[in-house]
Amino acid sequence: MKLTLHIWRQKNPSTKGKMVRYPVSDVSGEMSMLELIDVLNEQLIGKGEEPVAFEHDCREGICGSCGFMINGVAHGPVPATTVCQLTMRHFKDGDDLYIEPWRAKAFPIIKDLVVDRRAFDRIIASGGYIGASTGSAPDGNAILIPKDVLDRAMDAAACIGCGACVAACPNASAALFTGAKVAHLGLLPQGQPERHSRALSMVNQGNSEGFGNCTNIGECEAVCPKEIRIEVIGRMNHDFIAASWKSRDRFSLPDLFARWGTGSRLKTEARVD
Repeated sequence: MKLTLHIWRQKNPSTKGKMVRYPVSDVSGEMSMLELIDVLNEQLIGKGEEPVAFEHDCREGICGSCGFMINGVAHGPVPATTVCQLTMRHFKDGDDLYIEPWRAKAFPIIKDLVVDRRAFDRIIASGGYIGASTGSAPDGNAILIPKDVLDRAMDAAACIGCGACVAACPNASAALFTGAKVAHLGLLPQGQPERHSRALSMVNQGNSEGFGNCTNIGECEAVCPKEIRIEVIGRMNHDFIAASWKSRDRFSLPDLFARWGTGSRLKTEARVD
């Protein structure tokens, strides 16, 4: 099979990028998208040219390292699939594939298909944890949790932080990612003490990173490789509003919601007990 790859090439954040055409022949249908780029890079290195830079790690759809746009769709045309799992059997001989990095203000391009996703790390650091020291792992049956609650928490915890939701959203919103991190802790008993302060801190941090606002378009859910549902955004909003009400003595509510809508950071860190 022969394919023509049109790949975004950009040396560094300060230089102007462009699409470069690369014809690739003898493509096996069993190759993954990353393996296809590996083959292309071997050819480029053989010619003395710069290989295409892209992120990868486990190549099993678990780590969330890989990810880019393929013909305008995050992770490509197959639902619930990362680019490392996307095989060439889903394309036809002679197809043109346009491959670009995630496009978002909060994800600046580092090189070629590699973007800086440390904004996600800072959102997690702002509240995506349980503050109590729990020591060694407790017995799994020590705290009884209803099956439906456990299932929803596990579904939210499946988020791998790949960034596809941000790339697919017309507003470049990180609401699905943040909502998943808020929900998977907030649903469990261990996460209840910091449930509301967590939502306030993480939404606040996400706004300061320059992500856009959620307008319930649903593109994030459609491209999520772990099929996380947008109901986690509703839960995050619920917890954020509850936290805002509890902290009304520290902030004026109109100012709080105005800052939430415009993406500016609150001047004072609020912790809700």
